[in-house]
Amino acid sequence: MQINELKAGASNVTIKAKVVQKGEPREVVTKYGKRVSVADVVLEDGTGKINMSLWGDDINSISVGDTVEVANGYVGEFRGTPQLSTGKFGKIKIVEKSDSSGEEESPEQSDTEYE
Repeated sequence: MQINELKAGASNVTIKAKVVQKGEPREVVTKYGKRVSVADVVLEDGTGKINMSLWGDDINSISVGDTVEVANGYVGEFRGTPQLSTGKFGKIKIVEKSDSSGEEESPEQSDTEYE
């Protein structure tokens, strides 16, 4: 499925898209009185963009530049704009990690200098 095909009310949605924007996490209180963290992201594929909320542990595991797959998601509407959600039964997983964290290895370093 492509982002331009998503309409409010669609369920059992599976898409693959790139995270192009990520907002700062904020704390909200659910209708059950539980405090949880939520952050908004914008997903993009070749056909368009859609907003999505990340909850709890998903916030820190997903970064701008990552390509993610949302499986069994649904499309709701928030302030008149379609919004993708994993809901209770959906899953989000990273299929391609952003390469922006390349600070761990330096090409100038060599094992031979320690011999």
